[in-house]
Amino acid sequence: MKAKPKLAVWKFASCDGCQLSLLDCEDELLAVADAVHIANFPEASRAVVKGPYDLSLVEGSITTAHDAERIHKIRRQSKTVITIGACATSGGIQALKNFADHTDLIRTVYAHPEYISTLPNSTPISDHIFVDYELRGCPINKEQLLEVVNAFLNGRKPAMPEHSVCLDCKLQGNLCVMVAHGTPCLGPVTHAGCGALCPSYNRGCYGCFGPKENANPRALTVHLQEMGVQRDELLRLYRSFNAYHSEFRKESERIEQE
Repeated sequence: MKAKPKLAVWKFASCDGCQLSLLDCEDELLAVADAVHIANFPEASRAVVKGPYDLSLVEGSITTAHDAERIHKIRRQSKTVITIGACATSGGIQALKNFADHTDLIRTVYAHPEYISTLPNSTPISDHIFVDYELRGCPINKEQLLEVVNAFLNGRKPAMPEHSVCLDCKLQGNLCVMVAHGTPCLGPVTHAGCGALCPSYNRGCYGCFGPKENANPRALTVHLQEMGVQRDELLRLYRSFNAYHSEFRKESERIEQE
């Protein structure tokens, strides 16, 4: 009998939400467990099987020198590496420190900053190793996760949406929150994946899934400024879950320098 592919799930600096998305698959998780050998998944089991691994799912960003070394070890042990979530693909919410002096932040937060050892920046996994595929979201979409795992285990390309949140709003019959209510929204430049969750409740999109392919945040900024959105609010809009993703980072830095 052919051995089942080994699946490993790894955590770096993150909240564990994307790993929990896999556990949240419930009935589908049984099918995954039947198709693969879950060799390392601390959220689900204490059991650890040594590598090499056929597929590694990596959650979280690199924020310490120790983790910068550990991710290279995981890459050497893994045939395929897929990063999951905003932390792993863009540095996450913790990458907000990249826009400030991290030593000042440490002194502000911790009573004994001398005990803290951290890198100046929070960086995505792809800044350190080759990544075979990035699955974005904060948290990731569990159906998309199952599709990506299925695709890589079967040697095919994942069938993933490439459109923006705006199209999902149209498909659901949502009124545009910017047009109807004057609410700032990142929907036009954000990758689909959440099902237009926030706009469905008359809230602007926060960009949880990061910029879509060929996003044009500069054009969106011009429109938001015409709506009366001020500089500080624009910065907060771009600097959230995917603040250090190149498209959002470059636009926020441009706004900051104006």
